[in-house]
Amino acid sequence: MQTMVDVVIIGGGPGGYAAALYCARANLTTLVLEKLSPGGQMGTTDQVDNYPGFAEGINGFELGLRMQRGAERFGVETRLTEVQSAELTGPIKRIHTSDGVYEARAVILATGASPRLLGVDGEERLRGHGVSYCATCDGMFYRDKTVAVIGGGDTAVMDALFLCKICKKVILVHRRDELRASKAYQQPLSACKNLEFAWQTKVVALEGEQSLTGLIVEDAAGGNRRTLACDGVFIAIGHTPNTALFSGQVELDRDGYIVADETTKTNLPGVFAVGDVRQKPLRQIVTAVADGAVASKFAEEYLLAPREK
Repeated sequence: MQTMVDVVIIGGGPGGYAAALYCARANLTTLVLEKLSPGGQMGTTDQVDNYPGFAEGINGFELGLRMQRGAERFGVETRLTEVQSAELTGPIKRIHTSDGVYEARAVILATGASPRLLGVDGEERLRGHGVSYCATCDGMFYRDKTVAVIGGGDTAVMDALFLCKICKKVILVHRRDELRASKAYQQPLSACKNLEFAWQTKVVALEGEQSLTGLIVEDAAGGNRRTLACDGVFIAIGHTPNTALFSGQVELDRDGYIVADETTKTNLPGVFAVGDVRQKPLRQIVTAVADGAVASKFAEEYLLAPREK
């Protein structure tokens, strides 16, 4: 294992391994640092049906393994280790991990974002078995079924609009008496005949043994509890970008995402951001993979550019 490479990629999700593949094919020595297993958040998805090339869909963990093997075929090295801190300024970047320090001339940040959890009983147990955090990823599994969407922001409303097109019934659960989503998103809701609102309602538990069967909810005012029967629930209360390690070095927006445009360049020379961790209008596997390819191009340009002596 080399401790000094051309490119270190922090994060082994689809964006990270796409970047690794393209970097390696550009003859750059490339190291991926991943703390758990290949695939990132994608690896927790039982069935991926919206990634091109898999007519019957594919398990998210299996897709992550295939991405890893594809990159390693061209010489990429993977190290399962936890990044503890990173020194990203200067021409040599130093990544401190649980098993040592790695140095690189360029770094690609692919640490993703984690969905905010409700933190209620049954959520972890039923994740992937009726509990989802992405309507566009998993919505098709619930065609002609009853689902609930939890949240009141733009994402929750967009999820509800999407699901109304394919589901028999959609229940939008919100703890307040009005939505926080912009009016432009709210207006089309009035045309959804199969949409039902559960205002001033808080979810306190998720029911089901092998799969979700319903939500136990509580009235925000009186505290009365009841059960909302549904086949699936989409939790849309936001994401938390995994950027704490880079705060104070890489520029972040007010929500904590890395400021990087379609070039994936950050404010630091030689540091790039791909996938869910950066500012972007759509966070999907395919957009993360595209980011990875783009980052490799600009990382290569950066590494080949003449340096002042």
